[in-house]
Amino acid sequence: MTRDAVLSNYKDIFVIEHPFVKHKLTSLRDKNTTTREFRMLVEELGTLIGYEATRDLETVNVEVETPLEKAMCPVLKGKKLCIVTIMRAGNGLAEGVLKLSPSARVGHVGLYRDPETKQPVEYFLKMPHSVSERTIIVVDPMLATGNSAIMAIDKMKEMGASDIRFICLFAAPEGIQAFKEAHPDVAMYIGSVDRELDDHAYIRPGVGDAGDRIYGTR
Repeated sequence: MTRDAVLSNYKDIFVIEHPFVKHKLTSLRDKNTTTREFRMLVEELGTLIGYEATRDLETVNVEVETPLEKAMCPVLKGKKLCIVTIMRAGNGLAEGVLKLSPSARVGHVGLYRDPETKQPVEYFLKMPHSVSERTIIVVDPMLATGNSAIMAIDKMKEMGASDIRFICLFAAPEGIQAFKEAHPDVAMYIGSVDRELDDHAYIRPGVGDAGDRIYGTR
């Protein structure tokens, strides 16, 4: 399935077209980008895409006393956001989203991909209380097969979450299709939809292994 074909099937997949996002994604692709630069770019992109993913959050007016008078002003409604990072690559992206909402709660889902089956294996799960009452933003830089994101969101729904959004930097059409088949109710905010998955389930052209490039490992 091609990029255009998969995007035409859904109205809640948002590919961020902002020039700063495009510029920073190109810098991430460059194999000569250093670990430090890569890490900073991922965090910056978390903030930029997080801004788009939260533009429809509900607000409620409260009374505020300014230096001159009292006024009714909007604040976010309900419990604080919950940002859920798919470890370990998602951690850098989560830090960027946290800059928008420093008081947000943070959940961690530890998954690794079995090299033989290409399927995710859970090794850690830690979530804040009242997940069912919060807006959940799940973050992972790469959406390749989609299996890790699908499993993470399965976990959120098992805990009662219903308002869930997903942020990634790079996605393959195959991963998007699998994700939407599993979770048609979850909006996606994506930096770039790339060409395809290769035989090793890597996104092409992609950036390589985002986790290794964030942390300088192999």
